[in-house]
Amino acid sequence: MSIDNRMEHDPLGPVSVPVDRYYGAQTARAIENFPISGIAIKCMPFVLQALAHVKMAAAQANCEEGYLSTEKRDAIVEACQEVLAGKHDEEFLVDVFQGGAGTSTNMNMNEVLANRASELMGGVRGEKRLVHPNDDVNRSQSTNDAYATAVRLSIIPASRHLRDALVVVAAALNNKAEEFAVIRKLGRTQLQDAVPMTLGQEFAAFATTILEDCDRLKETERLFLEVNLGGTAIGTGIAATSSYRARALQHLSRETQLPVVGSKDLLEASWDMGAFMLHMGLLKRIAAKLSKIANDFRLLSSGPRGGIGEIVLPALQPGSSLMPGKVNPVAAEALNQVCFYVYGMDTTVGMAAEAGQLQLNAMEPVIVFSIHNATTLLRNAVLTFSRTCVEGVQANVAKCEANLMNSTAFATELVTTMGYEAAAKVVKERLAS
Repeated sequence: MSIDNRMEHDPLGPVSVPVDRYYGAQTARAIENFPISGIAIKCMPFVLQALAHVKMAAAQANCEEGYLSTEKRDAIVEACQEVLAGKHDEEFLVDVFQGGAGTSTNMNMNEVLANRASELMGGVRGEKRLVHPNDDVNRSQSTNDAYATAVRLSIIPASRHLRDALVVVAAALNNKAEEFAVIRKLGRTQLQDAVPMTLGQEFAAFATTILEDCDRLKETERLFLEVNLGGTAIGTGIAATSSYRARALQHLSRETQLPVVGSKDLLEASWDMGAFMLHMGLLKRIAAKLSKIANDFRLLSSGPRGGIGEIVLPALQPGSSLMPGKVNPVAAEALNQVCFYVYGMDTTVGMAAEAGQLQLNAMEPVIVFSIHNATTLLRNAVLTFSRTCVEGVQANVAKCEANLMNSTAFATELVTTMGYEAAAKVVKERLAS
């Protein structure tokens, strides 16, 4: 063992832990066991914050139940507050792809809080700590209710951040809708000439479809407010009292400022992934809408001479290492690619939700990572697309007018006066001329 390490033990034996770390033996073992993606759980700050809130609520409830001294409670609460402030992010190094249904994440938090709480009480890190990660920080809990509760609550702030980003791009689109309100252009169906419209109407429709899903995101929040905290291992509540459960929920609701409620069926809540599937499906729906908008931007800006060319996108970077003057719709292309990636994560969540057996879903970590990853990517892509593309898009008024006047769009107006067949004959003759 290096002089920079300390020796700890877990139920499987001795483990070497870096001496300057707050995490302990089980976290060190998990870091060694899962060198998979190189992406640590610290990339999901909303999960860490929600889990810290759960541990804080549990400590307060356990103290009121007489299971934890006020000194230990206060130290754990203060350590939780430090985690909430982001002071210990670098301690959460377990890979997002991990076996054990989130046990490694839960123990990572337990060990960090136990060691930090021990220091706050005047003790030391390591096995001589004054606060125990299992007996104190994890008291009256199992990973299967503490972690499960935290990951549900973590979806809410993440969803709100995405919603804020969607509002930003919708506002930018609506601004352009007003700017383009009187610019006539050709409407198209199946890439063929349809009827006249305005460019403003086209952009307003983009904004409307995005704002619809802002409402849907808000509606799904309630699904994640129902938690199984107090159900412990499989929902039977073993090692936790019913009064502890009520107290913990009360503290959790107060600390998070969310109307958290207990699940009506704790056994069902221990394995059901229905809320996650529904929410991920909504993220896929959002991605599909955003990708459609990106596609339309690329089509409408195609050219500059040989395409539709009705809008001009900001020139962000040279488009070719060979063709001079070529500029590509890179902002829209990047948004498309993020959306395609989100589709794949929806498939992952569906398969992982189905793969849970009996009283627990061991695949919950990949479900949680997929949703947070999709949410973050969509948020970043939307804000980038709004800033680098939507805000600077310009109308090519002359091209809009030319495309409209050279089209068959006005033929539909003839149907009411001369009938469909006669109007169709006029169109055929014009196209032949």
